Amino acid sequence: MTREEIRQFLEFYQDLGVKTIYRRGSSLSAPEPLPELVADLNSLLPPMAPAPAPRPTPVRAIPPAAPIMKTTVPKLLPLAPEGDSMEAIRQDIGDCKRCRLCEARNKIVFGSGNEGARLVFVGEGPGADEDASGLPFVGRAGQLLTAMIEGTASKEGITILRPDVYIANVVKCRPPENRAPMPDEMEICGQFLFRQLLAIKPKAICALGSTAAKALLGTKDGVTKLRGNWHKWQDIPVIVTYHPSYLLRPYNQNAKRESWEDLKKVLHFVYD
Repeated sequence: MTREEIRQFLEFYQDLGVKTIYRRGSSLSAPEPLPELVADLNSLLPPMAPAPAPRPTPVRAIPPAAPIMKTTVPKLLPLAPEGDSMEAIRQDIGDCKRCRLCEARNKIVFGSGNEGARLVFVGEGPGADEDASGLPFVGRAGQLLTAMIEGTASKEGITILRPDVYIANVVKCRPPENRAPMPDEMEICGQFLFRQLLAIKPKAICALGSTAAKALLGTKDGVTKLRGNWHKWQDIPVIVTYHPSYLLRPYNQNAKRESWEDLKKVLHFVYD
């Protein structure tokens, strides 16, 4: 290796911070330096510039604290405002833009039926037919619900028709692709459903499906576990049964029989 190559070699390692050369083959624990070689090779290297003195760290001025702005918190309506009515609830909903469900809806589906009904049915949310008409339960599931109410009442000697009850949903706008409503959507729309129920003051509520049961009872249990027993929402008795859309599936024969039993139970409780 020429002196020039050695000089370049040492410059490279000097840049890396290496300042000592060790004899090959010496002990790893106590290496022996080669002072003669170091002195000879160091003479080939340019003198190292002294380390620059540390620069003082600039002191940053702390900006004054921003003034605290007073914000006005909107006053939310209580669950049942004094003198509440169905018309007042309609006006408060207005052209609702409170959640993402407004983005694809056609019409808000408020509810329908006797606003002084003794029995209220609560479903999940509007489907395509309901979104187009603005009325709840008008598609295939709605036609089945009508037949269930009127057919069971007739067989049990109870003289009521669908217009004698009130029907509403947990959410007032159709979820995209008929998916289940999200928890925040249920919470926002739920305030209007609860006001509807308290304005009507029915003798009993029939929850159709798990979404309605969750909204009213705050439970994670499914319909199979909840049905057949009485529950309560705001001291109003609640019966849980299957959603009519579930009963439209051909393999749910047992569920159809159980729904008939649930409907008989709530009809006799309310109208006997």
